[in-house]
Amino acid sequence: MIEIFVSAFVTFFVVIDPPGCAPIFASLTQGAAAAHRRAMAIRATAIAAAILLFFALLGEDLLRTLGISLAAFRIAGGIMLFLIALEMVFEKRQERRENRANEINAGPEQEDISVFPMAIPMIAGPGSIASVMLLMARSSGLQGSLIVLAALGAVLLLTLLALLAAGPIMRLLGTKVEGMITRILGVILAALAAQFVIDGISISFSV
Repeated sequence: MIEIFVSAFVTFFVVIDPPGCAPIFASLTQGAAAAHRRAMAIRATAIAAAILLFFALLGEDLLRTLGISLAAFRIAGGIMLFLIALEMVFEKRQERRENRANEINAGPEQEDISVFPMAIPMIAGPGSIASVMLLMARSSGLQGSLIVLAALGAVLLLTLLALLAAGPIMRLLGTKVEGMITRILGVILAALAAQFVIDGISISFSV
């Protein structure tokens, strides 16, 4: 069970990327009052948690309704996660996030960024939705599902703490250290994504 928790925790941590969300949140809330920043951090994490919980509990039924097999979703989700991993290794993901943040900052409304772009798509994006559905599909029984949800809750808590402490985190890490960590996590995510694809292909050929 510890192995399931560690695997799920690492996957969620890499895909959601709490340290990577912190600088985006800091730039989007620059000049806002401390209480307003706190409220947006809590709201963004809560909305993302609700979205991910929805797909964790009902994602499999949704796929079944659409006539999509779990094996096909494992392969598609694995490919999607692998593309995210490539972006992380070559430092394209953070650049894309920063460009999106700049577009939001340039808009006329900057008061509340908790729903977009923080909750969706930076925390509860395609990668994290695919990850939670894949991991829930791989978990066996109620205990396995609860362990996956516990890992998701732990990463979301870390994400909330990262948003609340965005300023100090940026001063502590710096761009070079953050880039190095992102590349290492990208390699780990690539391996996990490859495993999802292998599992999907194995199930397809075993049927």
